[in-house]
Amino acid sequence: CDGRKYCANTVQRSLVSGGGKRNGRSKKWKEMLKLPHISQCEELRRTIDRDYTSLCEKQPIGRLLFRQYCDTRPELKRCIDFMDAVVREVPVLFWRFHHCFFSPSRIVRDYLSGAPFSSYQESMHFSRFLQWKWLERQPVTKNTFRHYRVLGKGGFGEVCACQVRATGKMYACKKLEKKRVKKRKGEAMALNEKRILEKVNSSFVVSLAYAYETKDALCLFHIYNMGNSGFDEQRAIFYAAEICCGLEDLHRERIVYRDLKPENILLDDRGHIRISDLGLAVQIPEGDTIRGRVGTVGYMAPEVIQNESYNFSPDWWGLGCLIFEMIQVDRRVREDPEEYSDKFSEEAKDICRQLLSKDPKERLGCQGQGGAGVKQHPIFRNINFKRLEANMQDPPFIPDPRAVYCKDVLDIEQFSTVKGVNLDPTDDDFYHKFVTGSVSIPWQNEMIEMECFKEINIYETDGVLCSDLDVNRPNPPPKRGFFYRLFRREASASAPATVRGGGAKVPVSLLLLSLFLFPGLVQKVSTVYGIFNTPE
Repeated sequence: CDGRKYCANTVQRSLVSGGGKRNGRSKKWKEMLKLPHISQCEELRRTIDRDYTSLCEKQPIGRLLFRQYCDTRPELKRCIDFMDAVVREVPVLFWRFHHCFFSPSRIVRDYLSGAPFSSYQESMHFSRFLQWKWLERQPVTKNTFRHYRVLGKGGFGEVCACQVRATGKMYACKKLEKKRVKKRKGEAMALNEKRILEKVNSSFVVSLAYAYETKDALCLFHIYNMGNSGFDEQRAIFYAAEICCGLEDLHRERIVYRDLKPENILLDDRGHIRISDLGLAVQIPEGDTIRGRVGTVGYMAPEVIQNESYNFSPDWWGLGCLIFEMIQVDRRVREDPEEYSDKFSEEAKDICRQLLSKDPKERLGCQGQGGAGVKQHPIFRNINFKRLEANMQDPPFIPDPRAVYCKDVLDIEQFSTVKGVNLDPTDDDFYHKFVTGSVSIPWQNEMIEMECFKEINIYETDGVLCSDLDVNRPNPPPKRGFFYRLFRREASASAPATVRGGGAKVPVSLLLLSLFLFPGLVQKVSTVYGIFNTPE
């Protein structure tokens, strides 16, 4: 038992910490990520949505390629440098009251989205973007990943550590057992979580990177997370600021989270928080409210407990609970008035009291300004939220890449066998909605973070345009495997070499294949046939 636990953790440590010069990548990673010839992207060129915000700002590879294009024209490069300087240099106070100021960066953006964006679409940089989009849309299967130890157990199946073969990126794979989902009538809940994960693009919310199916399970891939708790007030303030940004991103999409608690706040490998487990999240139509007594006891807002109508107010209550517990650590906030120890500064007490107001109309974040109102609290005076949202702020703690932040293998309960549930063709419609392959923004981030983009994104070799970008150079034929070449040679030969035995003529290639697959036949074959005969 101890050996099993030790082996599982040792493998995990070695994977997370690097995995040699290739950083966990397969030996054939460049072949796996080979960009197609540009002629294969013509359908994509015709159908892709030509939206500046999506192509040049939201999509990470698109953003980098547009910037590379701007670098080739001095007047456009100055625009990019100016916008970067605004984020980097403008003081914290400006962003609190940015609505009061003239915004030159907005004018620069409007300029870039006009004629420069049109000319970009005729450049080789845009052609290269289409090649990456083609690669992004290739099918995802279980062979895309290496599967390692179990990290924990979810409602419908296990969560295990996995690694993308091509990039070496580690993920947590949430396996939803098809029969277990069907038995518990969890299709709607599973699909709701998957769609919300796809919809939200936030640095502070666990993102969905891949979704595929096997014969027995539906598989969701999240960023590989690690977490810990118990820290000083300054560290709590930093995490509270990032959680506030994550909630604001969710609320911008009209999504209320409803399950904010320490167990659902995880750290990524760089030390930034991720809000996880969106199983209870729900999207609220514009202008509507909802009811529902859902959440975790000890973290549920009064309006949720009393089954009253609400929109986003439970999430700001949850943030108050988190700040209180991050500082106090040893107790949860319940309906009784909270008691503050000497660990709390006056500002920490004040923000907790405002967030933990029993009346949602008086609660901080619920008075018309939402997350912007929370960000203006004095406790965040030293947080530059623009830099924070751009991942330019250093976290107070970075997890040890050699540590295993999860339960021991033997401490994770095993699922019982699901009996009496059969899958049939009527379930395929649900699976079709669920299985969508790679998710665009997380996939592109993976290519950049793991430096695959940097190594593959080459335009010229020895001063000559790469063949995959040159429309005048034909697409080279794909490399064929060993057996394809072997059988093709056999088929093309006018008089194939044979082995004589009992009047039957056996092609040499077929015999070689048999020996390759069944090495135990070597002695028997040599006894019966002797040696290979030359062609007659």
